[in-house]
Amino acid sequence: MAAFETAPGSAHPLGVGVYPDGVNFALFSEAATEVVLLLFDSATVTEPLQIVRLDPFENKTFHFWHVFVRECGPGTFYAFRIDGPSDPSAGHRFNANKVLISPYARGISRALWNRGDAISPRDNIAASMRCVVVDSAAYDWEGDHPLKRPIHESIIYEMHVGGLTRSPSAGVARPGTFAGVIEKIPYLQALGVTAVELLPVFEFDDSGVALSPAGETLRNYWGYSTIGFFCPHSGYAVDQSGPLHLNEFRDLVKALHRAGIEVILDVVFNHTDEGNELGPTQSFRGIDNRTFYLLDPRNPAIYLNYSGCGNTFNANHPLPQKFIVDCLRFWVEEMHVDGFRFDEGSILARGEDGAPLVHPPVIWQIELDDALADAKMIAEAWDAAGLYQVGHFPGDRWTEWNARFRDDVRRFVKGDAGLTAAVAARLGGSADIYEARGQSPVNSINFVTAHDGFTLNDLVSYNEKHNEANGEGNRDGIDENFSWNCGAEGPSDDPSIRALRTRQIKNLFTILLLSRGVPMLVGGDEIRRTQGGNNNPYNQDNPTGWFDWTLVDTNQDLLRFVRRMIAFRTAHPALWQPTFYTGAISEGGIADIAWHGTILDSPGFDDPHGRALACTIAGRRGTSDLHVMMNMFWQPLEFELPAAKWWVAIDTFASSPADMPERGERIFIDRGSRMVQARSIVVLAGND
Repeated sequence: MAAFETAPGSAHPLGVGVYPDGVNFALFSEAATEVVLLLFDSATVTEPLQIVRLDPFENKTFHFWHVFVRECGPGTFYAFRIDGPSDPSAGHRFNANKVLISPYARGISRALWNRGDAISPRDNIAASMRCVVVDSAAYDWEGDHPLKRPIHESIIYEMHVGGLTRSPSAGVARPGTFAGVIEKIPYLQALGVTAVELLPVFEFDDSGVALSPAGETLRNYWGYSTIGFFCPHSGYAVDQSGPLHLNEFRDLVKALHRAGIEVILDVVFNHTDEGNELGPTQSFRGIDNRTFYLLDPRNPAIYLNYSGCGNTFNANHPLPQKFIVDCLRFWVEEMHVDGFRFDEGSILARGEDGAPLVHPPVIWQIELDDALADAKMIAEAWDAAGLYQVGHFPGDRWTEWNARFRDDVRRFVKGDAGLTAAVAARLGGSADIYEARGQSPVNSINFVTAHDGFTLNDLVSYNEKHNEANGEGNRDGIDENFSWNCGAEGPSDDPSIRALRTRQIKNLFTILLLSRGVPMLVGGDEIRRTQGGNNNPYNQDNPTGWFDWTLVDTNQDLLRFVRRMIAFRTAHPALWQPTFYTGAISEGGIADIAWHGTILDSPGFDDPHGRALACTIAGRRGTSDLHVMMNMFWQPLEFELPAAKWWVAIDTFASSPADMPERGERIFIDRGSRMVQARSIVVLAGND
């Protein structure tokens, strides 16, 4: 085959630009002395089809290296070699022996890749990754577009793409793939969630991370080790060769949108898979280490490690900042996703010296960027180095995982005293965190559990974490879980313990779905998925980490309860307004919310022994008023009722179906008080 002809090309766009007469390749490297483009005719050959050496006078503009390759097109595989100073003490780690992938690659093949060869000093062309030229415009969206659902109407379901269908119990044709998720969309629709939040789907390193106690290799399951930021993970594709990964993911997005379900991606811009100074050289490190990573100013050979994963991305340098925003725009504009959850998002607030910034450029650009105006932005507002920023992310576009909601509600439901004021604040949308900043309840993503930590079943079944299977001596995972095992550690055959655990789960779901703010559920909690007490199953690509579909039948009563609770929230607009309660008189003539204890208008917020809280919530848009009574004491309590005709909408003490009765099974209250059983919640509704 004749060699491709080349031309100087253009510095923009970075990455690959596909045109009718060829392909433009461009990358940034301030300190490189030589850039070589390698072209391959397949993903598995070890010798390049053509080697293109970029002339620093013709193929370089400022610090941008570029070349146009005529007649080159989609399906061509490529990579780079980049040379420059090899001086870690100055922050430079160029190594011409290493074959590098483009940070902007739309497709990556790992068919030959060996992580060890990317670490060793030897040439790794025979065991390196390849990028592939992809024309991302070549897809029929059939009129699809992001759904742009108002965030205050959202109910988020966090889930793992592979884990949802990898179990044989899933019964799908293509387990563990984007296509497998499509087969389960009817389940998600029936549940009533409005968005799925997918654990990382960018191409990630799923190689071994530890040895189990039995000596088996444990693989990276969660995916928080990103290799390629512009391409879906090949392990979730049916065709794993590279070029079609984009389309398989887009098929999933299109199918979810047809079902009215938005797609939110968990994204990792705080670190990369290259790790610390002992890690592999496969992309950023070999392109321009000093630009893309935070280095110790006293010893630039050492990476600052605010992520806990070996390195920290230099997010507020202009080039990494552009990279992050370009990436977000790509997933919104070309992949139609509806939003993002930023892992360890507080790292985006750190400057080039690692110190927190008052106005972090990348966070503010995301907040103000017109192309991202309708995309949901969710920050995990802390990092591994202790920077805790719940209540600090700006504007109305940024929302935050509200860890104070998680901790206050967990402690209240397990029976800790003196939390009634805190729980009232959480149920009301956390005005104590957001109101003074001019924000609203929608800035709070309310959650009780997440992928990181106990499942809801395990939260009420274990006092301690049990992570021995992770191969780290049970040292990994957090120790402060605010959990309670209800009287026995782990599975129990005691009917009273089993009933109490079920009630506690329903209590937690009820508070979550009655609270203003945006609720997030974790996939499998609605059917009591267990991880056996493991609160950090990041390497458990096995039944511990998978969705067990047999539990849909085993725990169908709880599933019914959760479905009806979601429907109840949706049917009562007072619960999901994008404003805080004010106490103002509503359209029905009562205050929008009134707080009580067991005695009306006496919430006892200052009572250090208090474990009971009640409130009356005025209906909106013609819906019924609600009266909520929460008794987390270990004995029944009698609650006074406002004068009205009430019926029991929710009783977490009751068994199914009486815990959420159908219209024909309603129990009406014709007296001035109601007994609420120990550790349970009763919600009354006005006669409608």
